[in-house]
Amino acid sequence: MLRSETAASELRRAQTLAGLRRYQEAPRVGRRMAKAARRQGRARLRDYGGAGRPVIFVPSLINPPFILDLMSNRSLVRWMAQQGFHVWLLDWGEPQPADRAMDVANHVAQLLLPLLRRFPQPPVLVGYCLGGILSIAAAAVSDCAGVATIASPWQFDGYGAARRDIGALWDAAKPACAELGLVPMEVLQTGFWRLDPARTIAKFEAFATMPDDAAAMFVAMEDWANGGAPLTYAAGAELFEGMLLANAPGEGRWQVAGRTIDPLALACPTIEFVSLNDRIVPAATAVGLADRRDLGAGHVGMIVGSRAQEQLWAPLRDWLAALP
Repeated sequence: MLRSETAASELRRAQTLAGLRRYQEAPRVGRRMAKAARRQGRARLRDYGGAGRPVIFVPSLINPPFILDLMSNRSLVRWMAQQGFHVWLLDWGEPQPADRAMDVANHVAQLLLPLLRRFPQPPVLVGYCLGGILSIAAAAVSDCAGVATIASPWQFDGYGAARRDIGALWDAAKPACAELGLVPMEVLQTGFWRLDPARTIAKFEAFATMPDDAAAMFVAMEDWANGGAPLTYAAGAELFEGMLLANAPGEGRWQVAGRTIDPLALACPTIEFVSLNDRIVPAATAVGLADRRDLGAGHVGMIVGSRAQEQLWAPLRDWLAALP
């Protein structure tokens, strides 16, 4: 990818490699998420405290959950816990090869739903990225007080021509993943890179000369983007084949616990926050909920960017506070 994107400029190639080296050698700050208070199998709920209605943040199965608690001054969950809600963060944990048959739907049925049943009152679910799909499914088959999705796909045909490239990636990786029983993060990250290879190279090129005060945020975000547990083989196969290639959710063919999931038929209040500048989850893939808020921030920027509190955090808080 580097050779292709910098073929016309050896200077750009050298600059990008310098940025990559700087990222590799950058000092890291220790990170500590809230303690796990409830467990279900390998999944756990981390308790961020606060008082009032329970609000559970559901991250994607891809990448670690700490994007929602990235740094002390860029933590959506810590900020929300100060706004009159009891905030929890779901951590999906580390799957093992023995979990290979647990597909996306069974992450809801076997891990998320049992955790929700332990709350004395129905919680609100806030799903980020793929976590939005899982939140919608949980609300369709259990009692929830509301569902908010953030940068969540549903209409996977909105990926357009990129589906062909991602499908080729899966075809190449599938035999090894089947042998492992897992889909390593490297496979998934390569897919993300293919969505916008020019930007992948350009950001490391820019990082080579980025001021130190901005570098810490870049390193924290890239550590998140390049880290995370593998997917179970069944979840990876369902994500690539059933969702990205076959668009089962968008065509009304995705089932959880024996029920077809229709986000427009949920009995609880719903809202979706859609990024108009999202390369990971393009706006064309949005769920299609009646209450839709469009944001001028990227997939990660809407969560931790300099305007995140103004664009996303505060509107989400206001929606939560207005729930019956």
